[in-house]
Amino acid sequence: MAKEALPTPFPTMTEPTFADTHPMAMAAPPRAATAFTPPRATPATDTLPLDIVFTGSGSEYFRIWIVNLLLTLVTLGIYYPWAKVRRLRYFYGNTLVDGAALDFHGDPKKMLKGSALVAVLFGLYSLAGQFSPVAGLIALVLVALIGPALLRASMQFRLANTSWRGLRFRFKGSMPEVYRAVLPLYAPAVLILGYAAMAAPDTGEDTAAATRFGLTMLGLLVLMLVVQPWTLWKLKQYQHNHYAFATVQTRFTATPWSFYKLGLKVCGFALLAIALPVAAIAALVFTAPSPSQGLRGLGPLATMLPFLLMLLVLVAVKPYAVSRTQNLVWNHTGGDQLQFHSALRLVPLLWLTVKNWLLVLVTLGLYWPFAAIAMARLRLQAVSIETYIAPGTLVGQRTHGSQDAAGDAAGDMLGFDLGL
Repeated sequence: MAKEALPTPFPTMTEPTFADTHPMAMAAPPRAATAFTPPRATPATDTLPLDIVFTGSGSEYFRIWIVNLLLTLVTLGIYYPWAKVRRLRYFYGNTLVDGAALDFHGDPKKMLKGSALVAVLFGLYSLAGQFSPVAGLIALVLVALIGPALLRASMQFRLANTSWRGLRFRFKGSMPEVYRAVLPLYAPAVLILGYAAMAAPDTGEDTAAATRFGLTMLGLLVLMLVVQPWTLWKLKQYQHNHYAFATVQTRFTATPWSFYKLGLKVCGFALLAIALPVAAIAALVFTAPSPSQGLRGLGPLATMLPFLLMLLVLVAVKPYAVSRTQNLVWNHTGGDQLQFHSALRLVPLLWLTVKNWLLVLVTLGLYWPFAAIAMARLRLQAVSIETYIAPGTLVGQRTHGSQDAAGDAAGDMLGFDLGL
């Protein structure tokens, strides 16, 4: 069963990263605008809490999800933009900020054109790779050069078509800024793929050439891992510095070092999660009369061990990384007039992840919509907002939605996380 990326319905939290048919979400009109009053400076102690509540239902979303899935399959993917709009409208319409629901206004016809454009780009890239490694590398570089522009267009499209109390959000990041933020993400990958295409040794070459190639590839992979926390910080800084609503624009105050510390903690947690079961199995093997007897005693578990370790990392380590990343990013997002707070705890997220995986496997995927609703509720309701300005003073300004849907389609196909 095809797996949809779980959207985070709060506009700047589109997440990871499911489908819909709730009539109230489809038909919810924007609220009437009130007269705009310029923001009034208030003392720092006069904070107004804005709670986020998610009211989605697994049974409601299941009906939306199954219809979306079937129509997307029957139409060979053409229905996907309509499915995405229904999904987003359901999740957004059930996300209440200070008691008022969000809404999504994207036009599926424009999104279909954007999806077609992105499909053509990736089709050309795949075709180039069939001719020669050099042609494939050139196509990859071209796609990488276009990617930042598509990411920016995706952010603009998504926020410009998201509203709260009838007022649209905006994304104010510029084109030069997105290239400075995103290109470092591509550089190590382009180096690795380029070196692999140009310098891969033939089967007839000597062992020394193969050794040099292997060591160089290992060095490039290590370089890629070393710069990942910095590149993630660059991307989050670009995103969270440019969210806007009326006169409010967010700022991102986290430092690169905070992302490096997070990366070290995630690596340490992963090593611990893997070391414990490996140590337990090793103890069983070496306490047997002989290691060979110990291995035979493990039976099928011995051959399944790599798969089980990968599953352990996915089920245990990913929730740790997700919870710590969400808290780091949103606790450092705010501005002069508001501040976000996130208190997503590991244990509830870990338990929900394990429960969702088990039920999805037992039901052969049919539990997926219920899992999406439960995960969205846990992650969203861990976030709250404190503001120093009454929300009613902000809803008099209106902006028109972006017409560029190509970027939003690109965000899905490239796997970009448009928020968390």
